[in-house]
Parts: sequence; structure tokens; C-alpha cells
Amino acid sequence: MPKPRVELTDGEWAIMRAVWSLEPCTAPAVQEALQKTRAWSYSTVRTLMDRMSGKGLLSTEKVRHLTLYRSTVTNEDAQRGEVLSALDQAFEGALTPMVMCLLDTSNLKESELADLERLVRERRRKAKS
Repeated sequence: MPKPRVELTDGEWAIMRAVWSLEPCTAPAVQEALQKTRAWSYSTVRTLMDRMSGKGLLSTEKVRHLTLYRSTVTNEDAQRGEVLSALDQAFEGALTPMVMCLLDTSNLKESELADLERLVRERRRKAKS
């Protein structure tokens, strides 16, 4: 069964990155981790985290007077969701134009091109077997 697609807002990305690096963590710890890049109050962070918990992105556990948060999705799941959303939205599901756009807008090193070629060869082999 395929995993459900994870799509995060900009604010959710910021919170998830903090949670991934700190988990299990509290809302005050996340707010502190974000204070250099986001001028969010504790109540803003707590509200966002509670909403994310309601959406199934975070789990909560009460330990005495603390609420501990943990991620329920991985960074890879979130990245996959972003890429698939861009593929659907910007390229109407057409992979080749998306890849061409990425190739045209990136200064790829020779080693990166070699890695991409290797990945395509491996995918071809898997498709044939």
C-alpha cells in the first residue's frame, strides 16, 4: 500500500525540521530552535504544533505537565510529497519536462551527472526483470 502524500506548508517545514533534530521535544524547545529564523511566540509555535498533531504529522505524549512531540513522517516522506506535488501542479504529471527543467537550471557536477546516469541504468535493469 503506498504511503499517503505528505504536503507541508512553509511554517510546517520549519517546525518539522526542528522536531526531526530534537525529538522527542517540547513546543518551547522548538520555539527556541526557531527563534533565529522565525519571530514566533510560544503560543504560535504551540498552536501550529497542535494543528500538525491533528493532521497526523506529529504525535503527542503527556509526561506529567509536559507535552512531548514526535514526528510521524520522515524527511524523505515530506520531500517525496513536495516533489510529487510540484510534478502534478507545475508539470501536469509529466516527468520528462520536470527533469529537463531541473537539469537546465542546475549547475551539475560531472559526478552528479554520472550518478544520475547510474540511477537510470539501474532503473532500466529493474524494469526489465
